[in-house]
Amino acid sequence: MSENKKNNHLDPGLYVVSTPIGNLSDITLRALDVLKQSDYVLCEDTRHSLKLLNFYKIKKKLVSFHKFNETKKCKEIFDDIEGGKIISLISDAGTPLISDPGEFLVKLAREKKIKVLPIPGPSAVTAAISVAGFSSKFFFFGFLSKKTKERTKELESLCKVASSIVLYLPARDLKKSLEDFKIYFENRMIFIAREITKLHETYLSGTAEELLENIGANDHKGEITVVISDKSVDLEKAEDINLEYEINLLINKMSSKDMAEYLAKKLKISKKIIYQNILDLEK
Repeated sequence: MSENKKNNHLDPGLYVVSTPIGNLSDITLRALDVLKQSDYVLCEDTRHSLKLLNFYKIKKKLVSFHKFNETKKCKEIFDDIEGGKIISLISDAGTPLISDPGEFLVKLAREKKIKVLPIPGPSAVTAAISVAGFSSKFFFFGFLSKKTKERTKELESLCKVASSIVLYLPARDLKKSLEDFKIYFENRMIFIAREITKLHETYLSGTAEELLENIGANDHKGEITVVISDKSVDLEKAEDINLEYEINLLINKMSSKDMAEYLAKKLKISKKIIYQNILDLEK
C-alpha cells in the first residue's frame, strides 16, 4: 500500500494531482491532503497555481515546471524523491499530462523505478464526453497541429476513426476548425463545450455548418473542448431515409459525384455513405 490508512501518511514519490478546470470547489479531499503534505509543488504557472493554494490556505513552495525546462528539472526532482521528499505535479487546470507538461518526467520516473501515483479528479475530456450525448467510446487527440500540412494529415486520419473524438481548441481557432470539420466530418454532429464549470459556461451542438451559422462573438473566447460524434450517427440518419428511391430518381440525370454532392446537401448525410450506395446500385 502506498499510503498508511490510519494516519494518511504519504510515502516519498511523485504525485500527479488533478486540480479544478474552472470552479475551485471541484477538487477532492485527497488532492488537498496530498498538496498539504508535499515538500513542494511542480506547476506550469506559479501565479495561476498560487490562487488555488491560497483559496484553500495551503502554504507550499511552487516550482515552475513546463515544456521548456522539463528535461533540466528531472535530475533534481528525482534526487529529492530519493532523499525522502514528497513532490506533487499539477497543471493549470484538470489532470496533468493530458495535453500538459509532465510526460517526459513520468516516463523517466517509471524507467528509474521511482514511485509515481495518480490523484484522480477533474478533466475537461471526461466532463465534455459525459454531457455530449454521443457514444462513450471515444478517442482523445488533444490539440491539432498549427502547421497546415500536418493538420491536414491529422484530420485525414481522424475522419476515419469510428468512435467519438475529443479535441482541444484555442478559442481563436474555433471558426477555422469548424470550416475544416465541414470537410472532414461532414454531417457528424459536433459538440462544443466552452469554459466548462466557469461563469460563462456554454454548450452548443449541431453539424459544423449549423454551428458556423449560429456561433456568437463570445463563443470565440475561453477554453474549448470539442466532441465529434461517432460515425454511427451518419448511418442512423441513412437508415431513416429511402436512399435507393432518392438515387434512382437521379440516375442517368447526373454523374455519381454530382449525385452524391446534391443528395448530401438535400438529405444532410455523408457524401461517402451516399456514394457507396450509388456504387452498390450501379452494380
